[in-house]
Amino acid sequence: MTRTRAARGPLLAGAAVAALALLTACGGADDAAPARTSADRTSSAPTATATPEPSPSPTGDADDAPTAPPSAAAGTGVSTAAPSADAALTVTGVRVGHHDGFDRVVLELGGTGTPGWRVEYVDAAVADPSDEQVDLAGDSVLRVTVEGTVLPYETRLTEAPVGVPRTVAGGTAVAEAVYLGAFEAQSQALVGVTGDPRPYRVQLLADPVRVVVDVEG
Repeated sequence: MTRTRAARGPLLAGAAVAALALLTACGGADDAAPARTSADRTSSAPTATATPEPSPSPTGDADDAPTAPPSAAAGTGVSTAAPSADAALTVTGVRVGHHDGFDRVVLELGGTGTPGWRVEYVDAAVADPSDEQVDLAGDSVLRVTVEGTVLPYETRLTEAPVGVPRTVAGGTAVAEAVYLGAFEAQSQALVGVTGDPRPYRVQLLADPVRVVVDVEG
């Protein structure tokens, strides 16, 4: 028994020396390429994904008065926004208001969803799609097309009167606004602007839902 233990002692010492030598020889490779952790194996660069353009969301409250007039940066180009997928709305009221530095045209809506719009200056006061001339005061014509609307019988709401001129005392930018009615999932109004095309902005307000066009005065 004593001989057996004495014999194993040298063998174990030799094995330890050999293992140490082997580890020393491999040390350079381990330093150059450390083992990957589980976090290293599962991490990857983020992948870009396309995000659809959202529909506008109503903001603000029932007060039509904004905090500031539109700036010149608002521009005179085309303004567009998409309606929500469930939009089924009726224009129930149209009015014109005057504020310090601008005039405001409000198209109030009822129904479901949120509207979109296309607002732009056009060459003539013409109704779409009939192409009939519209008697409109003013020098420039701003066409306001609200998208996501339906015929009034679908919402069971009373539509705003068609063809009735709306004006405001003391207005400096908007000479007149005329609502032309609904057709093919959209409703249209024409805004007569005094002088050359003026910068404007479009907003969507809530409680109730309104498409609001401010024209710099």
